Amino acid sequence: MLYDITILTESCYINPKETDVYTDNVLLEDKLIIDALEAKGLKVYRTNWDNPDFDFTATKYLLFRAIWDYFDRFPEFSKWLDKVSQQTKLINPSEQIFWNMDKHYLRDLEANGINIVKTDFIEIGDTRTLKQAITDSGWEHVILKPAVSGGARHTYKIKPGESELHKAIFKELIAKEAMLIQPFINNIMEKGEVSFMVFGGKYSHAVLKKAKAGDFRVQDDHGGTIHKYEASPEEIEFVQNVMAKCKTIPVYGRVDVTWDNEDHLALVELEIIEPELWFRESTKSPTMLAEAVLAYID
Repeated sequence: MLYDITILTESCYINPKETDVYTDNVLLEDKLIIDALEAKGLKVYRTNWDNPDFDFTATKYLLFRAIWDYFDRFPEFSKWLDKVSQQTKLINPSEQIFWNMDKHYLRDLEANGINIVKTDFIEIGDTRTLKQAITDSGWEHVILKPAVSGGARHTYKIKPGESELHKAIFKELIAKEAMLIQPFINNIMEKGEVSFMVFGGKYSHAVLKKAKAGDFRVQDDHGGTIHKYEASPEEIEFVQNVMAKCKTIPVYGRVDVTWDNEDHLALVELEIIEPELWFRESTKSPTMLAEAVLAYID
């Protein structure tokens, strides 16, 4: 084989003619990873996941990074993933990726004792109106979002009495994909959401994500901001326990946490496919990832 590790990204991040801060961060993060892996003696390549000219049998492992178009191309990506998982090995492994692509994984973690943001799942083809589904949830002020999504795609904050404003898009979406209803968490706007990076089951570093004034979405492409954050021993224990409750401990991942409406630590999402990991915020983190990768492939 030509390569030990091939890093996968989105095609727009391969030799871009123009860049912005967002793209520069992606390129920097990948360079930090490549340098750390090569320092461990590994042969590394980088390409887009949908590259028709790349022979995926030429690499021992694939490491997923900024493949941030997959949830908009989910049927195509799923077929590709089925095929490529027969051609080479994936990091994280394919069974974890398939599991983590759909937010129904939250049920599994909750069943294993993890406090998650309370969630009602609405399955494809549910004939209830949005108003009825919200009423059945028992919450009045809610968040509605797809079970397969990222970057706050089709994520809506619905206040009491506002269900009519979203009934048409809900009807359209539920006909083809499962949805989630969650209570609106006041602390998302007041305290923010914390992303904890974990490699080989061990905590590395964290960043605090805060929404812009008047918004609830903490993602930077919606105006959210990133701040340094020092994790407490309780928080480190919580996020490492989330990883430990997976069927097998992921090689790498990001645990997004907030404080629920009872002020308890609560899992928002576990990201083990293509999370932004903010290596640029921690000089030790690329090496931690490289060591976790090496331990996994040895």
